[in-house]
Amino acid sequence: MLALFAVVGMTLKQLPGFAFRSATDYANEMGKLHAEYDPVLGVGVVNALERLQLFHVFTSTWFSVGLAVLIVSIIACTIDRTPRLWRAGADIRVVQPEPFFDPRLPDRAALDGVDAATVAATLRRHRYRVRQAEVDGVTFLYGDRNRWTKLATLLTHAGLVLFLVAAAATSALGDDQALVVANGDSLTVQPIGTPGLLLVKNLGFSAPGLDTGHPSDFTTHLAVYQDGRKIADKVIRVNDPLEAAGYTFHQNGFGPAPVLVIRDKAGKPLWSGAVPMTDTVTGLPFAQLAVPGRDVGLQLVLQKDTSGAGVLLVLPFRGTLNADGTTKTVGLGPVALSQGQTAVPGGTDFSVAFTGVSQYTLVIAKKDPGAPIAWLAFLLLILGLLITFWMPRRRIWGRLSAEGRLALTVKADRYVDVGREFGRFLDDLVAARGAARRGGA
Repeated sequence: MLALFAVVGMTLKQLPGFAFRSATDYANEMGKLHAEYDPVLGVGVVNALERLQLFHVFTSTWFSVGLAVLIVSIIACTIDRTPRLWRAGADIRVVQPEPFFDPRLPDRAALDGVDAATVAATLRRHRYRVRQAEVDGVTFLYGDRNRWTKLATLLTHAGLVLFLVAAAATSALGDDQALVVANGDSLTVQPIGTPGLLLVKNLGFSAPGLDTGHPSDFTTHLAVYQDGRKIADKVIRVNDPLEAAGYTFHQNGFGPAPVLVIRDKAGKPLWSGAVPMTDTVTGLPFAQLAVPGRDVGLQLVLQKDTSGAGVLLVLPFRGTLNADGTTKTVGLGPVALSQGQTAVPGGTDFSVAFTGVSQYTLVIAKKDPGAPIAWLAFLLLILGLLITFWMPRRRIWGRLSAEGRLALTVKADRYVDVGREFGRFLDDLVAARGAARRGGA
């Protein structure tokens, strides 16, 4: 179920995190999704997908339930297996019946002329822990290497559970915001009224080579304030973020931001500042701006004239509400402004001055309380896998009869090349037997 939801989440465009900050943000972002998917799927299907929470799959109720079920199943599996894993390592049988050493069975061997001390010494050289017992004149030896390896699966399971816990912590307590901040402007990170409210200020954006169309780098001198007090200040660039108050601020993008001054007929400013152009139309930077105190909005398109200078096309419009609840947009008189020019769009009672082109920076503010848990999960998972695959368990039993005949049996996990390792052990045992005979002679 989780895999199917993940496929849906990677196929359908998902709502950004900031869409859930307010009803307006949500409506704006859903409007973009409707504009993209309505012509293909139809309005009814898109509305159904929205109700099913498939435009924010990874924070949906369905996905959360799936994660909870998966966590419970892994924990239940681990609890069920743990007693058996413990018994497999704790229960040791040094003495085995004679048929256990039948040389006709695989992974068995027999030889003469070796005493118990030589077998024990050879086992220890191969890093086996040796135990020994004697029953009715027969000596039994047992070598065990990596006795508790099977318990490493508990580390692997713990890592999987912690990965899911980290995802839940990030989903419930995390935050991910795309902040568009023009040069010299400020923007809050959390909704107004949040205790310990954070605010970022763009102290200066730089992109060497931007005028040529091939910037070599782009950086932002970013300051972070909490409750009006500056708590951090750094020049950030891609892969070199700023961390403050539990958030990480990543440099993500940039673009043009024309600087406008809008005044009424009496010359009183209605609006002044840079307008970040985060969208495009026909390949040109585009933005919309609602004029304060007026029922008029402005569509802005930034172009270039033949000399390469910026020209701002201002397209005013007025929206009226129809009787059926739909909105009718009426275009007003457009104007084209070069830098430094001022004009009054037709059908409006205010002037628009285009004073220049600034830049905006796109900063991703990410709060991820699940990150430390995810790193711990990663370490546990890797450690469990390394122990399982690089330290598999090996066991060798020996039965030395009163007549001096040694029978051997080896067992190992499936990751071990038993033939090769047992062969090396037998070679060393034969060599030790030869050395002992030469020493005795």
